[in-house]
Formats: sequence, structure tokens, C-alpha cells
Amino acid sequence: MIVDRPWADVVLDDAVAAVRRRVFESGTFTLGAARGDPERRALRVEALARAAVGHSGAIEALALHDRANPDLWLWLGRTRIEEAWTIKPDVKARAVQAQRLQAFQAAMERARQPLFTAAALVPSDPVPWESIMWLYLGLDRPRQERDAVWFEAVRRYPTLFPANVARLMTLSPAWGGSAQEMLEFARQAVSRAPDGDPMAALLPLAHFEQVAAERSPMSRGGWFSDGALREIVSHAGRWLGGDSHPRSIEAHNLFGAAFYLADLRRPARGHLTRTGGRVSRLPWSYLGDPAQQFERACGRLRLVPA
Repeated sequence: MIVDRPWADVVLDDAVAAVRRRVFESGTFTLGAARGDPERRALRVEALARAAVGHSGAIEALALHDRANPDLWLWLGRTRIEEAWTIKPDVKARAVQAQRLQAFQAAMERARQPLFTAAALVPSDPVPWESIMWLYLGLDRPRQERDAVWFEAVRRYPTLFPANVARLMTLSPAWGGSAQEMLEFARQAVSRAPDGDPMAALLPLAHFEQVAAERSPMSRGGWFSDGALREIVSHAGRWLGGDSHPRSIEAHNLFGAAFYLADLRRPARGHLTRTGGRVSRLPWSYLGDPAQQFERACGRLRLVPA
């Protein structure tokens, strides 16, 4: 079981390991190699940023030394976002955590300049705008500003998977949206996606997000209504399940978890087997610790991922 590495990208595996050893030049090379491939570039900057949490200063030093390099500014901005998320206070405790909330917002704000610099250096690149979507979500910017950033991302690359995930979260009830708006967005995004695209996984994600916003504590039973389950099954059938897309393993995690919770054992096994034991944060974090929940699901399904 490999936690929080839901990809089939050996180069990225090596780069993440190197960054964790504080060999940051490896991350720069790996991100630069994905220019022109927005899906792979977005995945790599997300993974490399998480690997570099706590060490954004080292990336900043590289960026200041090579100011014309968009990869370094993008990586710096996204790393600062990931660092900010680690200090975000619990929403329910904001009244007694005002100082921590202020620190979170200040940390998040520090991502703005690097990301807009990256966007200016390569105007056609949608990936900085995807990161800016998370920035504006974290800063709780007004809806019209979040809409404008989404427009910048989608006009450059309409089917960029993580940008669509960020938009779905923006429309979620947990972030000031509504379940109806969120689900309608997911349905439209799936309908526009090309054959074989894992965008279909937005449907189970939207249903997970809706239920998570409505219930507490989490439990295994009763996650999806009959209507929601029918929709998830239908869209799993529409996705051809190809594994060439950089986000395919995340999609298998989403569908596999949904079928597991619905006790549809055969399709659950099929999807979870195809994760190769690589566990994504979503949707397992809705249930608790992702690694523990994934392992529990595999145990109940008598499954050894391969």
C-alpha cells in the first residue's frame, strides 16, 4: 500500500523521494519536463508541493536565482498553499482560534505573487490558474472572483481534471455553495468530457462531498441514496476505465470507495485492484484516515491490490 501517491509516474515517484531528501533540483527538472502536458504538470506540481511542505524557502531561493523560470514560481506558489492548509483551523473553532485563522490567511496570501508570476510567464498555461482556484478558495474570496479564476483555467484547458475538482469544491455546500449547483456542475462536466476521460469520477466525488456536508459522525452505512447510487453506477459505465490518464488511479479510488460503501463488491474489487494499492486522499478522508480506511475496505473485500 502506497499512501498519497495516486499516480503511475515513476519519474514523479523519484522526484518526490528526492525532494523529501531536500534535493530540490530534481523537482524543478520533473516539473519542467511536463510543460505542454497540463494534466501531468498539474499532478506533478501538486505532488511536489506536498513533498516540499516546510521547505518553501529553499524553492524561493531557487526562484529568485532563476526569475524567468515559470516552473519554480508555480512550485513555490503551490507549496505555500499546501503549507497554509496544514495550519488551517477547524471551521467550528474559528471563534476561539482567531489568531490561527489570521496566520492561515497570511500564509495563503503569500502564494499569490508566485502564482501570478508563473501565469504571466506562460500565458497559455492553465496550471497556475488551477492553483489560484485553491488560493481563492482558501482565502474565501467573493464568489465573483472565484468564478473569474475558474474562467481563466477553463478557457485554457476545459477538461483539466484538478481544476474541475477545485470548481466542484467551490460549489460545495461546505464552501458556501449548494448541493444542487455542485451536482449540476459535475453532471455537465462529465457530459462534456471525451471518451475514456476519468472526469466521470466527479460524480461520486460530488455525492461524497454532499453527504459529508450533511452528516456527522461518518459511518459506513447509508452513504448514498438509491438515486445517487444509480447515477454513480451509470457514470462508472460511461468511463471506459482506461489507465493512461494521469488521474486514473484517483478515479479508481473514487469509484472503488463508492461501490464498497454501497456493498457492490464485484465493481468495488475491480476498481480497487486497479489502484495498485495507491491510496488517494479523496474520498477516503471522508471516512477517516485514508490508509486505514483503504486497508479496511480491501480487508472486507478480501482483496490484495496489485
